[in-house]
Amino acid sequence: MRIVIAPDSFKGSLSSLEVAEAMERGVKRVLPESTTILLPLSDGGEGLVDSLVVASGGNLLEYEVQGPLGSPVLAQMGLLGDGKTAVIEMAQASGLTLITEEERNPLITSTFGTGQLIEKALDLGCTKLVIGLGGSATNDGGMGMAQALGFRFLDKKGQPLGSGGAELARLATIDTSHVDPRLHNVQIEVACDVDNPLTGPQGASHIYGPQKGATPEMVEFLDKALANYDRVLQKDLGQDVGLTPGAGAAGGLGAALMALVGGKLVSGIELVLRVLGFEEKTKGAQLVLTGEGKFDAQSAYGKVPVGVGRQSLKLGVPVVVVAGTVLPDAEVLHAEGITAYFSILNKPMSLQEAMDNGAELVENQVAEVMRLFAVHK
Repeated sequence: MRIVIAPDSFKGSLSSLEVAEAMERGVKRVLPESTTILLPLSDGGEGLVDSLVVASGGNLLEYEVQGPLGSPVLAQMGLLGDGKTAVIEMAQASGLTLITEEERNPLITSTFGTGQLIEKALDLGCTKLVIGLGGSATNDGGMGMAQALGFRFLDKKGQPLGSGGAELARLATIDTSHVDPRLHNVQIEVACDVDNPLTGPQGASHIYGPQKGATPEMVEFLDKALANYDRVLQKDLGQDVGLTPGAGAAGGLGAALMALVGGKLVSGIELVLRVLGFEEKTKGAQLVLTGEGKFDAQSAYGKVPVGVGRQSLKLGVPVVVVAGTVLPDAEVLHAEGITAYFSILNKPMSLQEAMDNGAELVENQVAEVMRLFAVHK
């Protein structure tokens, strides 16, 4: 029996690779002669680098770059097996987890380090970049990222702006005369599963600003600063991206990647499945196993199991989800290619107990699932 094992991580408990390995052990316990193909996945956010590097036989690289507040941090990026594709998670350089709760301040945090990672990828000769958004500490519209790549953001007197989202309120001109020319020869795909515009009630500042430390007054100021940025992008570069779905992702980094470096925003899970060749690897399989920490109706919105289900449905391959918890509304996901779903919980237990024993619980539940297939071998 040929089985594709393609789960997401169980956040706070197991990485996607650890989940996949636990599932494989469960399969082999019942069907030791089966062929298993492990494809640990990510929805384009946390775990993007690891999942693509592992599956492609690539390498993890580590660099010292500027963190959200300018202090040095060690950030990882991936070089895929083709040697020409780099994978970057912006949260590695500009993420919320890199600063303390007391340090959160989107008026001054910057995406400069993310731009430095892009520069490192260019130094390696990469011709394709995959950039994952999410988990940002920033609301600077991607200005810091662009500054690292040679863009100059100037005030009315022609003086360069500093760092952080507050500076965008003073923006008058964007000078592109010193931009790294290698950007013209690179294809950039951006894994993004939010549809927020740059500004307004559903924009970057209002929806995500508070979790980054913004007070109500700061939210209003930052929204106006991004609106000014949007006007200058239109005036100087002819780029009208402010209302494009995803422009507000990662504090407006989505807008910068589209308007300044020609990035294309795509569904994170669809991008991951395509890069990993999921369709080719699943053809001829008799079963796909997938999973995530919490499986419910919201999983239809860019999450791994439903992305896997939709692809597998086209191929006529059944999909079984094994999840940490399953909510009653998950029933609607049968229409998305999910054949059946199971929780790993086999008795009443606390969340902490389930997380501490996640690998064993996954393995045991998969083994029980496989007994159904062993009967019909």
